Amino acid sequence: MEITRYLSLRSVGGWVAVFNVMAAVLLGVSAITYKNELIKYSRQNAIKIELFATYLKGVLEKYESLPELLARDEQLVTFMQNESEPGQVDILNRYLEKINEIFKASDIYLMNMKGLTIAASNWQAERPFIGRNFSYRPYFQQAIKGQLGRYFALGTTSIKRGYYFAYPVKKAKEILGAVVVKINIDEVEKKWGYHDQAFLVTDPDNVIFLTTNPDWRFKTFGAIDSFTKEIILKSKRYPNSSLEPLPTKLIEKYDYGSVINMVLDNGAKKTYLQQNQHMIEAGWDVRVLSDIRPIRRKLLEINVLVGTGILITYLLLIMLVQRRKRLAELKKIEIQSRRALQEVNEQLESRVSERTSELTESNRKLLKEIQDRKNTEAALKLTRSELVHAAKLATLGQLSAGINHELNQPLSAVRSYADNSRQLLLKGRNKEAIWNMEQISELTERMAQLGKQLKIFSRKTSGKLDTVPVHGAIDGALEILAPTIKRNDIMITVTIEPENLEAVANQVLIQQVIVNLLSNAIHAVENRQTKSISIQAIVQQRFVEISIIDSGAGISDDHLAHIFEPFFTTKPSGQGLGLGLTITERIIKEMNGTIRAESSQSGARFTISLAAVLKTNGNET
Repeated sequence: MEITRYLSLRSVGGWVAVFNVMAAVLLGVSAITYKNELIKYSRQNAIKIELFATYLKGVLEKYESLPELLARDEQLVTFMQNESEPGQVDILNRYLEKINEIFKASDIYLMNMKGLTIAASNWQAERPFIGRNFSYRPYFQQAIKGQLGRYFALGTTSIKRGYYFAYPVKKAKEILGAVVVKINIDEVEKKWGYHDQAFLVTDPDNVIFLTTNPDWRFKTFGAIDSFTKEIILKSKRYPNSSLEPLPTKLIEKYDYGSVINMVLDNGAKKTYLQQNQHMIEAGWDVRVLSDIRPIRRKLLEINVLVGTGILITYLLLIMLVQRRKRLAELKKIEIQSRRALQEVNEQLESRVSERTSELTESNRKLLKEIQDRKNTEAALKLTRSELVHAAKLATLGQLSAGINHELNQPLSAVRSYADNSRQLLLKGRNKEAIWNMEQISELTERMAQLGKQLKIFSRKTSGKLDTVPVHGAIDGALEILAPTIKRNDIMITVTIEPENLEAVANQVLIQQVIVNLLSNAIHAVENRQTKSISIQAIVQQRFVEISIIDSGAGISDDHLAHIFEPFFTTKPSGQGLGLGLTITERIIKEMNGTIRAESSQSGARFTISLAAVLKTNGNET
C-alpha cells in the first residue's frame, strides 16, 4: 500500500522521487557517454592527422633531394668558380628557370658565400631574387656549414609562404655557395578541413603558419617568450606579423588529447578537442581542433532517450496499478450492467421490429435513388458523346469554305477536261483525249479521297480503343485541314520516330483531337509574320507523345492555368464557345491518356500522351 501511494499521476511525492532518480541516472550516463565519445572522436581524428602529416611529409620529400642533386651539377660548380664571366649569368638564369618548370617548385636560386643571390629562376619576375642578400636566413647558414638547410618563412621579396631547402655547392671539399629550392605550400590548405574541424601546423616556436582558418594564421598556439619572439623578428621569418597567441584555455587533458575553450571574435566561447602529431624531420606539429558540439548533441539525444524511458516506465507502472483498480470496479459494474441489460433487451426487441420495417422502406428508396443515378450517368455519357460529335461537325462547318474551294477547283478542271476531250475525239486526236480522261480520273480520285476523310471524321464512334497508326491519324487530319493550311500559306513539318509508331486509341477520336489542336494552331499563326506548325511524335518509355508546336504569340501564364476549363476562350466574341480544348481533354482522358499545354516566347506547345504499342519479336505488347 505504501508503494501504491506513489504510483499515481497526482502523487507529488512520486514525481519528486522519479525526477531524483532520473537526475542521478542522467549524470552517470552523461559522464560515461562523454568519455566514450571523446575516445571515439579522438581515434577518428588520429587517422586524419596521420593522413595529413603523411601528405605534408610527401610534399617535402618530393623536393628534399633536389638541391643536393643540383649542387652536384658541373654547370653550377663551374659558374660559381667563374661567376664574373660575362654572359654566364643569363645562361644560368635560363637553366634554373627550365629546371623549375620541370620540377614545378616555387623558385630555385643560387647564392655565393656572402649570401648574395647571383642567379635565380624568377629572373624575369617583377621582383627577382637576383642581387638580394639572404645571409640572415637559417637555411643559408646551415648550408654554408655543409648541411642540408631546412626552413619555413614568408619570403621577404615575394611575401609568400614557402619551405626552403638549401645545399652547399662544393668543388672538392671547398664550399663555393649554396643552391636553394623554395616550395609553395599554400595549396596544402585548400585540401584540408571538415565541417566541424580545423587543422593547423605550427613551427618549432609554436607559430601557426598553415591553417584552414585564415584568422589564425601567424598567431601562436600558446604564448611565446620575448626572447623567442625577438629571434623570429630578427630573422624576418614572418614580417609584419603580430605573433599574438590564440585565446585558448585548457579545460581537461587526456592521454589522447586535450579539451580547450577558445574565445571567438564576437566574445562567444567554443570548445574543441585538440590533438597533435609531431613531424620530426621538419620540426612541425600538425594539430586538429575538433568542435565537440556533435558529442554534446549526442549527449542530449541520449539523455532525452534515457529520461523518456524512465518517464515511460513510471507511467506504465501507474497505468498497471490503475488498471487493477479499474478491473475491480468493472466487476461491480458488470453485475449491475447484466441486470440493466435484461431490461434493455426486452425494450430492444420491441424496437427492433419497429426499426426493421423502417429500414426496409429506406432500402427501397435507396435502390430507387441508385437506379436514378445510373440513368443520369447514362444520359450524361450520351450527352457527352453528342457534344464530341457536335464539335466535329462544328469543325467541319468552319472548314466548309476551304473544302468547297478544294472541291470546286477539281470540278471545274473535270468539266474543262471533258469538253476538251469531246472536241479532241471529234477531231480524231484520240491520244490527247485519253490523256485528258486520265487527268479526270486522277481529279475524281482526289475528290473521293477528301470525301472519304470527311466521312470518317464526321461519323460517330463507339469509343472502342484499338491499335492506331500515328502516321495515318496525322495524315488524315492534315488532309481535312489541307484547304485551310493552303489558304493561309502555313508551313507544316511532321516528324515521327519511328515511322511505324502505333498508339492505343480510337481512330476517329484521335483524329478529331489532332484536327482540334491543329485548328487552334492555325488560328494562332494566321496573323503572324512566320507561319509554321510542327508536329512531332516520339516514344517516351511506354507512351507515345504527339506534340503540336506553333509559332504564334504563345499563351499567357494567367490563361494557361484555365486553358482546359469549359467556356474559357481567348478568341474574339462570336468566334468560339471555348469548348474545343475541354472536349479534347475529355476525349484524351477516355482513351486513358493525358494532355498538357506549355508556352514560351516562340509559341505554344500542346502534347498528347497515349499508351504505346510496343513490338517485340514481331508481337505487339
